[in-house]
Amino acid sequence: MINAATLLTIVLIAGVTYLTRIGGYVVLRNRTLSARAAAVMEAAPGCVLISVIAPAFVSRNPADLLALAITFVAATRLSMLPTVLIGVASAGLLRHLIG
Repeated sequence: MINAATLLTIVLIAGVTYLTRIGGYVVLRNRTLSARAAAVMEAAPGCVLISVIAPAFVSRNPADLLALAITFVAATRLSMLPTVLIGVASAGLLRHLIG
């Protein structure tokens, strides 16, 4: 059986995640964004992706460094979704093969 504190933690984390996801829509629902604000909103997913893969820059693991290089090449040629899929797949496969 699941501990009550664990269940409460999961529910609260899910609630906070949901609120942060809809928060932008609620706050900006009746506003028109300026070109600068729209550019910031479009760049945000890239910033999140960089924060996730940044630790690989200081890794000494050859699989991580090679996956980082593959992801970088994909990012220069493809949109966000294919880049993320290629990055995750290459990291998983190279960690499995190289270690």
